[in-house]
Amino acid sequence: MIEVFLVGLGGFFGAVARYLLGGWVQRHADLVSPGFPLGTFAVNVAGSFALGVLLAASARLPDEARLLLGVGVLGAFTTFSTFSAETLDLLRRDAFGLAAFNVAASVTLGLAAAWLGLVAGRWVTGGPT
Repeated sequence: MIEVFLVGLGGFFGAVARYLLGGWVQRHADLVSPGFPLGTFAVNVAGSFALGVLLAASARLPDEARLLLGVGVLGAFTTFSTFSAETLDLLRRDAFGLAAFNVAASVTLGLAAAWLGLVAGRWVTGGPT
């Protein structure tokens, strides 16, 4: 049960950090280049870097710290970091085809699912299609 608590606690801090950093970056980015989601982009890049650092240090960390920081904080900060780390792991194992498939399928199916969800949500709520 302590594991669930650690993930939840870390998730709280990661979600708050994502909200604050993403919003701050976006407010400043809109002054220079309105319309581009630079806040989300910055969070995804920062989270990927942080997860890389955590993975490099993970052998020296207790399991509880990996759960709190990796699954909790960074998992809530951005799941893109996990996508990046898992794709790198495929590349490290010379599974180039699987890595390419992971990237292509995640982006393509993710966009398609978001669009279908938008259409379904508008249909259910009677909003514009």
